Amino acid sequence: MKPAPFRYLAPESLAQALALKAEHGDEARFLAGGQSLVPAMNFRLARPAILIDINDLAELDYVRTDDSGLHIGALTRHAAFHRRVVDGPLGALLSRVAGHIAHYPIRQRGTFAGSLAHADPASEWCLVATTLDAAVVVKSARGDRIIAIGDFFNGTFSTDLAADELLVEVRLPAMSQGWRTGFYEFSRRAGDFALGMALAALKIEGSVVSEARLGVGGVSDRAIRLQRLEGAMVGRPTSPELIETIAREVWASVSPIGDIHASPEYRRDLIATAVKRALTEAAA
Repeated sequence: MKPAPFRYLAPESLAQALALKAEHGDEARFLAGGQSLVPAMNFRLARPAILIDINDLAELDYVRTDDSGLHIGALTRHAAFHRRVVDGPLGALLSRVAGHIAHYPIRQRGTFAGSLAHADPASEWCLVATTLDAAVVVKSARGDRIIAIGDFFNGTFSTDLAADELLVEVRLPAMSQGWRTGFYEFSRRAGDFALGMALAALKIEGSVVSEARLGVGGVSDRAIRLQRLEGAMVGRPTSPELIETIAREVWASVSPIGDIHASPEYRRDLIATAVKRALTEAAA
């Protein structure tokens, strides 16, 4: 299969890339990893008239840390997280999650930021960003915006990005050594899209939860942070009973989508089990 004809542009700077997008608007698409865009073009599900290839913009290829947390540039590949890019629980979590993303060749090209811009509800990075309360930096020829992740996703394959904007950076908050994390994903085969997944992060002081983050993915049109259940864990000691209670609450409260891969009822069971296993790992 071959894509519909298109014009290929390779800007030499971010400013030039943004100017080209401002000029061509919806007719143009940015090309970074291309692991979702190119297959869609080959099937002619996407037919951009113009591709703006940003792969030569080295200024967008970085992972940096400061007191506020981790800053991930638009060209940072999934494979960068095979190793721990930052010390502590955040680096360990990102490395653990990266191994679940597609297959090794795809992780060499696909990007963290591209996953968020694509907004697949079964995306592991979308779940990470949602659960950890990330923010994204977007740029256009008109200026910059910082968008809280809760305001960024509008639904399946839909975000708050305007036609002339590029997602240039993802910001994940810092996590101190007191945090512990857990992640669990169900998929039919290694590398397949998730049928259901859960991410848990617990800050434990003594044996008591002082802060909690809990999110699920593959259950709705976007990843979901379960803030009510986070609050239910705070101030309570970690125990199998607490984890079992939270898993039952998840089962009762989620309204999963159904598709050819899993019915809503089956997916509800998967999500509750994934939550139980993620919390068990975080509390260990």
